[in-house]
Amino acid sequence: MKSLDQAKEMRNDFMQGNGKANQKDKLTRQVAGVGRKLSHDEITNLYGDSRIVQNIIDIPAEDMTRNWFTLKMKDEQLARNIMSKFADLKAKKAFKEMFTYDRLRGDGFISLGVTQATAFELSDELQTDKLYSVDYLHAFSSMKVNEFLINEDVFDIKYGQLEQLRINRASSHGTQTQTTESAVHVSRLLHSQTRRFEGEAQGRSLLEPLYDILTVFDTSVWSVGQILHDFTFKVYKSKDIDNLSSQDKQQLSMIMDYMFRTEALAMIAADEDLTKQGTSVSGIKDLLDFVWDLLSGAARMPKTVIKGQESGTITGAQYDVMNYYSRIVADQENEMKPHLEKLIRMLLMAEKELGGRIDPESLEWEIQFNPLWNVDAKTDAEIRKIVAETDQIYLLNGVVETDEVREARFGQFGLTNETKFSGDEADLKNLADQVYKGYRGRNE
Repeated sequence: MKSLDQAKEMRNDFMQGNGKANQKDKLTRQVAGVGRKLSHDEITNLYGDSRIVQNIIDIPAEDMTRNWFTLKMKDEQLARNIMSKFADLKAKKAFKEMFTYDRLRGDGFISLGVTQATAFELSDELQTDKLYSVDYLHAFSSMKVNEFLINEDVFDIKYGQLEQLRINRASSHGTQTQTTESAVHVSRLLHSQTRRFEGEAQGRSLLEPLYDILTVFDTSVWSVGQILHDFTFKVYKSKDIDNLSSQDKQQLSMIMDYMFRTEALAMIAADEDLTKQGTSVSGIKDLLDFVWDLLSGAARMPKTVIKGQESGTITGAQYDVMNYYSRIVADQENEMKPHLEKLIRMLLMAEKELGGRIDPESLEWEIQFNPLWNVDAKTDAEIRKIVAETDQIYLLNGVVETDEVREARFGQFGLTNETKFSGDEADLKNLADQVYKGYRGRNE
């Protein structure tokens, strides 16, 4: 008996279903918390195949480094020299790639190419008092690392910290590959690792906890594509259909599908009928919104940011975007700032870089990250005016002292160009017109 005939003879009570809490119940077969460990090839395929995945990985790393930072020092020339060296080293690009690798593969690294006054091995700890110059910065991922050597001594002050890496230093020359491996001390690297479980050496890719959600997202995109492909179809009614064989019906269907695929002219008999039917899409928006909300919550990014859209014109998402930027600011302070401080100290201690070795502890310096979003010049001036009026009220009522206001508003380095009014052309013209009108009013 054919499978089709067997299916026709099968009878079942559709109200009975599969039962509850037995082996046929689909919910009992679903187990939460079954982790999926992705290989480097699977991560590469996921990242390379979807722009949404690329946005989730790339955009936060770009936002962390997009507006860079300002180095505050009393010696402004020294600060400019340090920032110039950062530009020569292409530090901004290297840091962005390091944080991208951290999100993509679980670990991001920057190799610190230095010249020292004495001979050294990569496995030796970097001694800053013997630094001669900082020559290059190269970002790479855990794909280059063969082994992580972590301090597992619970009675050691450096317990749980990475001490050394065994790095693959393979070189390719045409079809020939020379493979070498070197032990590298962690002090010769900058290492970003934000997702590591206890007992594991290597960090986890962000795509691993997102895998199921990305699968659902991919299914929703495929389903929408299928709906759009068959969004409308035509129904042909004729009393002669019953007299056709299966082969004739198939042939007629192929011919009519070819003839009436577009808005073509249909010539049919008076007792025949040709109508166009559309696929019902009611409720699909709610389903897609659910998928987007699930993806947005898991990635901890607003939908507008994942889509790459500007948030300034979207009223409903502005608080989500501000919360997202607040997390980026926290990541800058907690993750990026220690690496920047280490690199600045190395430049100060390098004998060749800034005109001689300078003790970082002998200087007052501070890293201030530039704002991730900006307001126009007029709004900025209005905000400063309101703040100044509030400070004046506090001063008149003896709540605070002048020195406290100066320290709070302008910091230890005083009034800088960033705190001065700088408007665009339209704002400056408006300001000039108001000054001119006031001048004429007083002199007429």
